[in-house]
Amino acid sequence: MVLDEVWRRLDGVEALSGPQGGPLRRTVKLLLDPLVIRPVQHPSCAGAILTADGATLLASRIFAAADVLRATAAWFTLLKQVRRALRITEGNPQDLYFQRCFELATTAGHPDPMRDRQTAEAALRDIHEFAAGRTTQALKEHLTDAEVARQLGGLIEIAWRRRPSAGGVGDEHIAALDDLLDACATSRTTGDGQPELDRLVAARVGTHSGIDLWRRAAPDSAQELGLTAHPLPRPPALGASASKADLGLPFDRTIYERVFTVLQASSERAELPPIPELVTDEIARSCSPWALLDETLRVAAAAGAALAVGLSPFGATSDERGHGAGRVRHLADAARAGRGSEGDIARPDRGAPEATRADRDSTPDVALAGRGEAADATQAAGRVAAPDGVTRGTAAHRAINNRWRREAYVLQARRLAVHVPETPSGPLAQIAAELRTPWRPYLRRLWVRLHGRDVRDAPVSEPEELWDLLDGVARSVILDHRTKVKNALSADAVAGEVDSMESRAS
Repeated sequence: MVLDEVWRRLDGVEALSGPQGGPLRRTVKLLLDPLVIRPVQHPSCAGAILTADGATLLASRIFAAADVLRATAAWFTLLKQVRRALRITEGNPQDLYFQRCFELATTAGHPDPMRDRQTAEAALRDIHEFAAGRTTQALKEHLTDAEVARQLGGLIEIAWRRRPSAGGVGDEHIAALDDLLDACATSRTTGDGQPELDRLVAARVGTHSGIDLWRRAAPDSAQELGLTAHPLPRPPALGASASKADLGLPFDRTIYERVFTVLQASSERAELPPIPELVTDEIARSCSPWALLDETLRVAAAAGAALAVGLSPFGATSDERGHGAGRVRHLADAARAGRGSEGDIARPDRGAPEATRADRDSTPDVALAGRGEAADATQAAGRVAAPDGVTRGTAAHRAINNRWRREAYVLQARRLAVHVPETPSGPLAQIAAELRTPWRPYLRRLWVRLHGRDVRDAPVSEPEELWDLLDGVARSVILDHRTKVKNALSADAVAGEVDSMESRAS
């Protein structure tokens, strides 16, 4: 609400604004947060609910950047005009041009439509010609060619049929993964962890754990971990289109979607292999354990899964489902891990299948209620919350769980969830669902990052690097939830204000 109100007081920023006058989502994501507000440097501007001082600081930073933002909007308008003249259709203009326009506004000021047209054209050519033929249009043309599609379909069939079938993660490997997580979380101070990582890579534990996911339809299957919508992973389809807002789950993505995300994420496409080579490499990758080729990245995926199943933002709970029969899921059995009772963690049952691409997480057990409710979440939902300290006993689990449980939106969810709706909907219900099944968003985001590293031939060879990756994914999920909560609360507040105005008018 504060950001929206401040933004509406600016003039000349219509190109960066939505139909209702507020800032576009990409304006906030690409311009305001990283370049103007800078919440990391100004923590009082970072929360979903701002204090009076935080609101004042946020407003002052926006107003201080008003001239640059007006110039940014003018540059964006000019670049779009030149883009149409050059018949460029590749990519989303907001994603591609917002930050370049801010740079031009900072260095060159407000543009002159005639004098600065050449500057705009040079910027566009610099942005688009780095692709060197690695474009989504070239990808589409390659995969929709009838003969190429027939050959590639045969490659997928052969690669899937030749998948390795032998393997399995033994008890000693489970204990070794826990040792690795312990070592990684403390490696910056102790310098340990390298022997554990090297042993797991040499034993090909990542490969064996990935093979398990192909055939395990029981607890901790790829479906329950949120990696596929099917009971068991299926061979990838070739595909011919993709949308960043509607991508499949990691193991369900088509070859087109996988290569599409690589192209979209690459800042230097000319350094990538040609499109045909990208496609054949992706076919081999998608039919490999964890849909990854590098063994160190497969070990990272196995370690991430061992970490993910122990994530519990609400604390371990006993969850009642169906006809009221409660059930407690204990993952990573303490006896197998050799850690005694400290190694147990209870987790809600995850048997419900995903329904749609838009919301593949299991049906939310908790819905965040309106502010001001006094009912306790766990009592209202018929659950008995375990102590927050009941968690899997590695340093990695403790570090991430403790950080997550301190989040204000998590505390609010635990206090203010008052019922379990039969047909939950809305952003708050989606956030609650992800908090009840945190391993799913965590593993999805981890796989995306590992996939990107695999394409770039960037292995994880040191425990500090592995911990930066695992911890960074957790921070990313937490920040994503913060943003969703902030947007949901803002939308809720706007709706309440409209209702209040209509009531007064009537």
